[in-house]
Amino acid sequence: MAGDSGKRLPVGPVLAWVATRVVLLLYVFKVLTLSPLDVTTDVSVIYHGWYEVLRSGTFPHQDVTWQYPPAAALAVLAPGMLPFLDYATAFFWLACAADLVAFALLLRGSRGKGRRVAGAYVWVLGVPLLGPTAYARYDVMVTAVAVAALLATVRRPRVAGALIAFGAMLKVWPVLLLAGVRVRRVWTAAAAGAGLLALGFWLWMPGAFAFLRFQGERGTEVESLGALVFHIARHHGWQGQVLLNYGSMEFLGPYVGLVSNIALGLTVAAFAWLLLWRLRARTYGPQTSFDAAFTAVLLFTTTSRVISPQYMIWLIGLAAVCLTLRASVMALPSALILAATVLTVYEFPMRFGDVVGSTDLGITLLLLRNGLLVAASLVACRRLWVATARLPERTRTAPAAPLPEPGKDAEELLAR
Repeated sequence: MAGDSGKRLPVGPVLAWVATRVVLLLYVFKVLTLSPLDVTTDVSVIYHGWYEVLRSGTFPHQDVTWQYPPAAALAVLAPGMLPFLDYATAFFWLACAADLVAFALLLRGSRGKGRRVAGAYVWVLGVPLLGPTAYARYDVMVTAVAVAALLATVRRPRVAGALIAFGAMLKVWPVLLLAGVRVRRVWTAAAAGAGLLALGFWLWMPGAFAFLRFQGERGTEVESLGALVFHIARHHGWQGQVLLNYGSMEFLGPYVGLVSNIALGLTVAAFAWLLLWRLRARTYGPQTSFDAAFTAVLLFTTTSRVISPQYMIWLIGLAAVCLTLRASVMALPSALILAATVLTVYEFPMRFGDVVGSTDLGITLLLLRNGLLVAASLVACRRLWVATARLPERTRTAPAAPLPEPGKDAEELLAR
């Protein structure tokens, strides 16, 4: 009976998933309204426009808002598999399906010794905290791939590597899942998969890698950590402005380039810390690759010049994977991420006008949300370092016996 109960589908998280996803679908289908700002237009207008271009056999490389790796074309083209639905409706249902896949994988990953269902609950509760944005961007699809890849690193290294390669070709950041992986087969499969995918897309359609140029020309987005400098500076005579630039609301004006470069410098410093951690880490367990991946993506998100609301889905997904293992040390950073997600939906879309206008409320929301991201980053780094800096008890070397005093004979030495 114990074995049967261990395989029984947990009813609580399943019912919670169904209830919360019904609400999410009601939001994206506009039965319920969270804000006057319609976040679904990215799908019905921008994604649909890309879909028409991609169908013609080329990437939208003349559109500066196309800033995604070539496999993103598959996510944009996917609604075409449901020709009986209009584009936006098909996209929302596919986003829900990806959400369900991630949830099912997390439930499966919660079974067994040393595992727990907390990770599935993080996903169930975390995604709807972002509101309709969760289904109105393709990031939930990317995160589902990342969840599958990270869970596969434990027993299926080649599958994990292939999924990481595919995820990186969808939206780059899944390459950071390799941060804590020591299994060579994962790295080999990821490198081979990425190479084959890159070659295939390059040969398939022109403009596959135009996104690299557009990404390099982006500035400081209004929700990023660096943007707080300009939000405050606007109250003290700074002459810049907020404009739609490369697909997002960005600050343009004096010193924006400097702040953007500092953000890039922080990202480089974060990756240098990850490299140092990798070189100094002495203890690796099944949870280490999960915790390291979460920490790496958290650092990348926090220091980014752009912190779009949908980025929180990445962190929720990786936090959920971490918390499928009891040995994970990322419980507190995960809680901080959930709190930051609550503030994120409040600043976008509910009070985005205050953010763009740099009002006191807008600045306060960003200070709190970004402050939580910084706190989560620092806590995650410290916990990852401490958890891996010491050898397990069973592998520590016993203290050496003291040297014999001069004059002791060989028999006494042997006796020791």
